[in-house]
Amino acid sequence: MNLVELRAYAIAGKIDELNLISMEGGIYLLEARMHGAAYPLSDVHDHMFHVRSVEHARQVLHDFPSLPFNLVHASVHDEMCGLGASVGESLKVPIAFRSSWHH
Repeated sequence: MNLVELRAYAIAGKIDELNLISMEGGIYLLEARMHGAAYPLSDVHDHMFHVRSVEHARQVLHDFPSLPFNLVHASVHDEMCGLGASVGESLKVPIAFRSSWHH
């Protein structure tokens, strides 16, 4: 799914939630969830669409209708404690879709 498709689905009210997935190395990926399925966001070249931060994701999504928005850390124990994580274990934290401050 690309940004144009994501926006159309969001306007139509079909997106259940957006997840900003924090990957190793400071990379963030956006994923839309619809009807229990995950749809990673891709760019115009069909590569994974990377964002630099939560604020960068908000800037990319600034003209979208407000959606449930979560920050997801895929392997909590590995990143936070140095321990191996169980399969499917993640930390999902709701965050504000819009910034609370304005430029």
